[in-house]
Amino acid sequence: MDKKVYILLAVIILITVFNLSIVYYFFQNYEKPDLPNLNLPDIFPDIKQPQTDVLKFTSEDDFKNYLTKAPQETYGLGGLAQPMAPPRERAIDFGLEASDSIGLGSTEKSSAVPDRFSETNVQVMGIDEPDIIKTDGQEIYFSSHGFYAEPMPVFREIPGEEILTEPSIVPPAPRKIGGTKAIKAFPPADLQIESDIDKQGDLLLNNNILVVFSNNEIYGYDVTDPTQPVEKWSVELEQRNFLETARLYQDKIYLITRTRINFPSPCPIKPLTYNGQDLEIACTDIYHPTADIPVDTTYSILELDPQNGQINNKTAFVGASGSSVIYMSNQSIYVTYYYPGDFINYMLNFFKANNDLIPEWVTAKLSKLQTYDISDRAKMTEFMTILQQFMASLDEDELLRIENELNNKMTDYAKEHSRELEKTGVVKIAITNLDVAATGIVPGSPLNQFSLDEYQGNLRIATTTGRRSILPGFGSRGESLNDVYILDKNLKQTGSVLNLGLTEQIYSVRFIEDKGYVVTFRKIDPFYVLDLADPQKPQLKGELKIPGYSSYLHPISKDKILGIGEEDNRVKISLFDVSNPAKPSEISKYNLEEYFSEVAQTHHAFLLDDKFNIFFLPGSRGGYIFSYADNELELVKAVSNIRARRAIFINDYFYIIGDDRIIVLNETDWQEVNQLRF
Repeated sequence: MDKKVYILLAVIILITVFNLSIVYYFFQNYEKPDLPNLNLPDIFPDIKQPQTDVLKFTSEDDFKNYLTKAPQETYGLGGLAQPMAPPRERAIDFGLEASDSIGLGSTEKSSAVPDRFSETNVQVMGIDEPDIIKTDGQEIYFSSHGFYAEPMPVFREIPGEEILTEPSIVPPAPRKIGGTKAIKAFPPADLQIESDIDKQGDLLLNNNILVVFSNNEIYGYDVTDPTQPVEKWSVELEQRNFLETARLYQDKIYLITRTRINFPSPCPIKPLTYNGQDLEIACTDIYHPTADIPVDTTYSILELDPQNGQINNKTAFVGASGSSVIYMSNQSIYVTYYYPGDFINYMLNFFKANNDLIPEWVTAKLSKLQTYDISDRAKMTEFMTILQQFMASLDEDELLRIENELNNKMTDYAKEHSRELEKTGVVKIAITNLDVAATGIVPGSPLNQFSLDEYQGNLRIATTTGRRSILPGFGSRGESLNDVYILDKNLKQTGSVLNLGLTEQIYSVRFIEDKGYVVTFRKIDPFYVLDLADPQKPQLKGELKIPGYSSYLHPISKDKILGIGEEDNRVKISLFDVSNPAKPSEISKYNLEEYFSEVAQTHHAFLLDDKFNIFFLPGSRGGYIFSYADNELELVKAVSNIRARRAIFINDYFYIIGDDRIIVLNETDWQEVNQLRF
C-alpha cells in the first residue's frame, strides 16, 4: 500500500517537474484566439509547432463541442488582468513614447486660459488610459477612494477650571473622502471644489464628457459646467462580467471585458447593458483557436462613443481567466495569452534523449498516444497510466535510482528546452473594424504592456522563460531565459535577441524608436541596450551591470533614460546615458529614504515636465520633485505631510494631489502659492 502511494507521488512529482511554469502561468496569462506561425523551427528545430489558426464558432453546439474537448485546467490562454511582476511591485505598464505629452487644448470656461498643461503619463502618445486624475488645464477631476484618518486635537475640562484648557490627542477620526471632485484649478488663486460626483473610480475625459469607471458600472457626465455635472449615460456590466481595462483614442473608448462562461449555455453572451439595452454577441461572432485550449472565459473588445454611451462595434474570443498583457498602438490592439506547449511531445523527446533510463516500450506507447485524437486532459491521464506502469515494474532499489536520475536529467533537459512549454500567443485586432488581423506565438511570457511595442509595422516583444521554481524541495529552479522577438505585420518572427540575463528575469522594458532597453535582475541590475533597426538582425549592443534594479524606464531624451526601482530596500533613481549604445553608463544616481513609490504600481503616478527639466515621484512620506538638468539628479523640492498620489502642471504651476489636499507650487522658485483641503 505504501509503495503504491509512493509510486503515485513520484508520478505527480515527475509531471509537475516537466510542467515547468504551466502551474505558474495557470494564473497568469491571457486568452484569445490565436496565432499564425513563428519561425521557431529555425531556432529550435525539435519543437513541434502548435496549431495557431483562429476561427469563429458556427453555432452554440460548436461552442459546446469545443468546451468538451478543451482541457478544463485554468492554464492556457490566460486572462486579461495585470501580469505577474517582480517581487514587491507590479512593474509599471505604461509611459510615453518619448516624453510626457503636454496638452495645449483650452476651453472657454474661464477668461484665464493656460498655455500648457500635463496629461496622464501613458505608453503611446495620443492614446489615453484611465486614471484617478484628469485635467483640461482649468479643472482637475480627482477620484479618491474610501476614508482618510488623521489625529484630531481636542480639549478636555480640567477640574476647577471654567474653560477647556488642556489639549489631548484622540485616535484618528475617519472621514469619508470617496467620490469624484471637480476642482477649479486655474488660476491657482481660485483653487476650490466646485462639485462632487458620488461615483469613484478611474477616469477618462473627452470633449467635456467625464467618464467614471466605477466597479462594474461606467458613467458619462457632461462637465461643460463643472459646478453642475449632468449624468448623460451609463453602462452596467451584467452578472458574470467584469471590466478589465479601457483606452481612449480619437474620440472612441475601447473597453475590454471578460465574461465567465456558462458551460450549459455558453453563448450568446451579454457583456453589458447600455442606455437600457442589452448588448448581445452571437455565437457566430466569437473567435476561438483551432487548437484545444483550456477556456473558462469569453473576452470582448467593445467600441464605445463617450458622447452618448453607444456601443458601435464589438468582437469576442474565448480564453481562460488569469493574467495577460494588453498593448494598443494607433493601428491595433494586441492581446497576449499563455499558450501551452505540447507536453506529451516534450516528454517523448525527453525519454528519447534518455533511452538508457526508460525502456523502449514506454516511448513506443507515448509515440502512439501522441497520434490519438483526444483531448489534452485525456492524453495526460494516459501518460500518467503509462508512467505508473513503468514505475510499478521496478523494485524499490531501482525505483530510488531512477527517481534520482530522472530528477537530475530533467533539470538539465529543462535548461535547454524550457521554451517548448512556455509560450505566449499574440492576437492583433485592427481598431478600424475590431477584426482579428493576425496571430503569432513566441516563447516565454511578457512582463507587462511595456514588453510590447509597435514600430514601423513590426511588433517587438520581450519575454522571460522559467521564472518559477519547479517544485520546492524537489529539483532545482529552472534557469530563466530572457529574449526579445521581432514580428512582422502578420506576426511572423523576423529576428530575435536571445539569452539576456541568464538565471535572471525581466524587471522592466522600454522600446524607443529603433532601440530597446531591458533590465533584468537577480542579484545585480543588468541594463541592456538593443539595436533593433534591422528587424531581420536585431543585436545586443551594450550592457551595464549595477546594484539594484529599475522597474520602470522613462525616456528623458533620445540619449538619456531614467530608471526608477529599488536598491537595498530603498527607492532608487538612475539616469542612464545611452548615446553610445555599446557603452551605456549610469551618469547619476539617487537613493530616496523611501521603501516604496506608487510608480512601482502604476506609471500614471510619474510626471515629467521637460520645460523645467524636472520629474515627480510620490512616496509614502510625501511628494518628491527631482531635477535632471545638466545630467545630474537633484532633489529640488520635497513636500511632507501629504499622501501624494499624483501631480500635474498647468502653465508654470505644479499641483501635488493627495488623498486629503492639493498643494500648489510655483515652478520658478518652488514656493507654495495655495493649498486646498478636502
